[in-house]
Amino acid sequence: MTRIAVITGSTRPGRQALDVAQWVLGIASEREDASFELVDIAEFELPLLDEEAPAMMGDYRHDHTKAWAAKIAPFDGFVFVTPEYNHSTSAALKNAIDYLYAEWNNKAAGFVSYGVGPGGTRAVEHLRLVMGELKVADVRSQLALSFAEDFEEMSKFNPREHQAEQLTTVLDDLIGWAEALRGLRESEDTEK
Repeated sequence: MTRIAVITGSTRPGRQALDVAQWVLGIASEREDASFELVDIAEFELPLLDEEAPAMMGDYRHDHTKAWAAKIAPFDGFVFVTPEYNHSTSAALKNAIDYLYAEWNNKAAGFVSYGVGPGGTRAVEHLRLVMGELKVADVRSQLALSFAEDFEEMSKFNPREHQAEQLTTVLDDLIGWAEALRGLRESEDTEK
């Protein structure tokens, strides 16, 4: 079965990422075409990137990196739940992504963003550039949640009803791409 990680994109105290990710997981878990797991980057306590060799080399020296790699490697795709900070994603999410390379390759990604104004869409645009470098196929559809309309008093997550339908579109596309890339992942595994 296709395995999808729902990855929180913030470690900040008072963050909304965990609430949003749990909502995504709740809707996703009703599906029968894939299995979903919440992966909270805060639990890995990754320091600012501290590996000597570039991630592309796969020469992970620190236990926290090895644990992070072991967690990400088995998944076929990812839903990144990202806030928008200063027109970009969070430093914590970018740092977590930068720790690894091969573990991301030939997989698919979808995005759920949140923020003021356009609902975190600028954060997603930055993540799309990063995904391309990591050989991750990002799906076109995305879910943008607005602090003004999907959060009560800009703090308590309460998504509008139609957002679940948009999330379903993201998940449909993500699972399709994750399955389409399976052959590529398997052929690279046999070459190793």
